Amino acid sequence: MALTLGQPAPAFSAVSDNGEHITLEGLHGFWTVLYFYPKASTLGCSIEAQRFEASLPEFSRLNARVIGVSTDTEAAQAKMREKCSLSFPLLPDSKKEISRAYGVMGGFTGLLGVADRQTFLIDPQGNLAFHWKKVNPMNPAKDVLDKLEELTGVQS
Repeated sequence: MALTLGQPAPAFSAVSDNGEHITLEGLHGFWTVLYFYPKASTLGCSIEAQRFEASLPEFSRLNARVIGVSTDTEAAQAKMREKCSLSFPLLPDSKKEISRAYGVMGGFTGLLGVADRQTFLIDPQGNLAFHWKKVNPMNPAKDVLDKLEELTGVQS
């Protein structure tokens, strides 16, 4: 199923690695950066997470929340949180429900059973505002911040 810009983003409800219950509905009123990555604590995924973490003040200034998702277990996500000193939520999606709903399972990476590295920007009403299908783990935060500034009209 292809997701369409401007349409409602797929709803989700999950408990993060640190016990926070997160739903798409609960994020209404905020821009939401929902980024998927293949494997917790690998080099690319760690760099990507640290780039988002370093940019959290800018995301906050633009009324945006960052949430990472992978098909890893809660324990693997918690290990990555500690290793990378992350303060934003990581959602373990070992049942692959969120990853399937967003259509990110195994296409780009070719790896069965893991999510592709893709990023979704969801507007404060819960609609899909932008989708990055191919993501370079070195600069995803900058790409998303640039798009957020464009969409909100707020410049740094």
